[in-house]
Amino acid sequence: MHDLVIIGGGPAGLSAGIYATRYGLDIIVLEKNEISGQIALTDIVENYPGFTSIKGMELMERFKKHAQDAGVTFQSSEVLNVKNKGTIKIISTDSGELEAKSVIIATGANPRHLGIPGEEEFIGRGVSYCATCDGPFFTNLNVIVVGGGDSAITDALILSKIAKKVTIVHRRDSLRAVKIMQDRAFSANNIEFIWDTVVEEIIGNDGVEKVVLKNVKSGNVKEMPIEGVFIYVGIHPNTGFVEIDKNQSGFIITNDRMETSAAGIYAAGDCRKTLLRQVVTAASDGAVASLAAYEYVAGVRPEQ
Repeated sequence: MHDLVIIGGGPAGLSAGIYATRYGLDIIVLEKNEISGQIALTDIVENYPGFTSIKGMELMERFKKHAQDAGVTFQSSEVLNVKNKGTIKIISTDSGELEAKSVIIATGANPRHLGIPGEEEFIGRGVSYCATCDGPFFTNLNVIVVGGGDSAITDALILSKIAKKVTIVHRRDSLRAVKIMQDRAFSANNIEFIWDTVVEEIIGNDGVEKVVLKNVKSGNVKEMPIEGVFIYVGIHPNTGFVEIDKNQSGFIITNDRMETSAAGIYAAGDCRKTLLRQVVTAASDGAVASLAAYEYVAGVRPEQ
């Protein structure tokens, strides 16, 4: 019986582990991969405080070493199911079952990919899913944004302050983003639109050089020179293994203490419904969740 099982070894989970060990909890972190977290797939990180520039993998290696030095125990397992049995939580994994008094879910979320040739090859070399993370690398360059929802238009506006030109490529003839964001995009002097169009292929050598576009109505295909591709066709939270309150997209609903609808189960980082999904916010979530879990396990009544 553990005091706390943390599911996920990314920034939120490792931060939670570091704080929880300092509270004296008996904890274990479950992770599928040796180095977890979407940030490990990012080439360069320039917006995490304390590091002007650091490779994503190196940052995650530092997170993990800190957790190991703090005494965090790790187990390489994939979680299949979490059952809430009141004061006991049963965590079923591909290597057996664990029991815990509390659980922090820090399993993150993955951006949906287009699944086209060149996409995986150029991730970190011209293909991105986050303007806040990677936008500065495209200063005064020409980029496209794929998508027409809130995330796509919000990040297109961010990129319009950085890039030379932003072209929004959308498979429909109208945007799905809220009207105020649409109005701002339409009025930006360096944002253009290509409607009824999908990206069929991303082409380049050392980096992205062009894309192949197809009009879904006419079937016409053309190539477009471009230096960056930002993709916003949805994000998928890794939360299917647990039955607690989620929004329509599957993100776990929490309060500001990271508490979920089930007592003793917490969520931190990108897997929860939140305004911003960044390393710094995930780490903060993990710290808050570990304190809340400690108070739950210890029976300490939080101040009102």
